[in-house]
Amino acid sequence: MIKVKNLGKVYQAGAHPVVALADVDLTVKPGEFVAVMGPSGSGKSTLMNLLGCLDTLTSGSYHLDGMEVSGMSDTELARIRNLKIGFVFQAFNLLPRMSAMRNVELPMIYAGVAPRERARRAAEALERVGLGKRMSHRPGELSGGQIQRVSIARALVNNPAIILADEPTGNLDTRSGEEIMAIFQELNRGGATIVLVTHEREIALHTSRIVHFRDGRLVDDEPVAAPLDAREHISAAAPAGQAGRYAESGGASTQ
Repeated sequence: MIKVKNLGKVYQAGAHPVVALADVDLTVKPGEFVAVMGPSGSGKSTLMNLLGCLDTLTSGSYHLDGMEVSGMSDTELARIRNLKIGFVFQAFNLLPRMSAMRNVELPMIYAGVAPRERARRAAEALERVGLGKRMSHRPGELSGGQIQRVSIARALVNNPAIILADEPTGNLDTRSGEEIMAIFQELNRGGATIVLVTHEREIALHTSRIVHFRDGRLVDDEPVAAPLDAREHISAAAPAGQAGRYAESGGASTQ
């Protein structure tokens, strides 16, 4: 699904070049769930920008779903971002005056999907993340965990080849973070390919593989033998009488 070879990114800061990434080789197979970790300034955010076609590489090659994207024009890259990649951001990036339904419909508007089909797919995506009863709510009427689930639904509606999640639990409390990880795990069990950046080791242990960056280089690539199951953590933490509500909502609590 993803194959980068000798990937490099250099920024020009005044008279001095800054090497953000150097000689990175990374392959992500279809259906993998990969966490990217590293200290601040290690290059993990730069990597996500390159994988998401939000920035262009300086050297090396990048193949996404069998396509070499490094030589594409801005128009081609915009189309790739819209059709091949689903983004989930720490800051949510929802439009505050639009309902959950309208926010989820936005990528399909840019993709030219007909209104009736947009509404059907948006409703289906919101149901999938446990927000079937919150479709008309605006972001200001939702909790942080619910807002992030709207952004996950938005990432799903164009059936992307890969989901890129940048610190998706960073602004959430522990329980909400577990609920978001439960959704990602369910999507991954359904075949979704996911690359997730996190600074939290416990969040990374919900994935099947962790790659570590330091000083712009990939320094370690470790499998996770027994990933943590977010559903078990939520059930264990739920107050009496509440554990069943997670399952009833399709994998996420509706609170």
